[in-house]
Amino acid sequence: MSKIRHAPVAATALRTLAAGDEIDAHRHDDNQIVYAARGVLSVTTDQGRWIAPATRAIWVPAGAVHEHRAYGRTDLHMVGLPAGDNPLRLDAPAVLAVGPLLRELIIAYTRDPEDTSAERRRLRAVLLDQLRQSPREPVRLPTPRDPRLVAVCALLHADPADPRPLAELGGRVGASDRTLSRLFRAELGMTFPQWRTQLRLHRALILLADRTPVTTVAHRCGWSTASAFIDTFRATFGHTPGRSLEG
Repeated sequence: MSKIRHAPVAATALRTLAAGDEIDAHRHDDNQIVYAARGVLSVTTDQGRWIAPATRAIWVPAGAVHEHRAYGRTDLHMVGLPAGDNPLRLDAPAVLAVGPLLRELIIAYTRDPEDTSAERRRLRAVLLDQLRQSPREPVRLPTPRDPRLVAVCALLHADPADPRPLAELGGRVGASDRTLSRLFRAELGMTFPQWRTQLRLHRALILLADRTPVTTVAHRCGWSTASAFIDTFRATFGHTPGRSLEG
């Protein structure tokens, strides 16, 4: 299936994307909450990639150049907030937990972006209250810059299930495991095992959006057993991967 690239839309909008559809790189003068009520959505900037299922939203600060991609049929809800209205005080993209109330508030607020009624203004105020209480989630895959790190990460992007230790991967790119470990911490802000787990979780979300069976996802992404995958997934996203196949 050929993917479709869409032109950017207003900061507050509702759009349905087919699997693989993308929204071209763009920026907004407003802060933006990006939420996929159905499907899985990724937001990519030059700093990395953030990916979110229906229990998460992505915060995109004003001025950040970003692009979207849908995995699975995706109902995309976008809430724009003036640059001076930053309830989370964040100046970089982040993944936020979305509870049942915040989910319904986002869906209701984006249903009619042209509505200027007092009722919708009150809805927005409650939405902001809920947003302030939403914890940030460590679901980010940062982008490497050092060529040695880029090469190692490319090997694992090609096969997230690759079990080789860092020393063996380093041998393929001409760098010691000590050097690569230092680069992972310095450039990406995490250890090599942490980065690899993030990569595997990102790939798992994409496979689940394509309705791949949980056991198959576990093995393709490098977990030795489905139960180990389920435990890691639940600890990260708050629900089992099987729930991602529902709906």
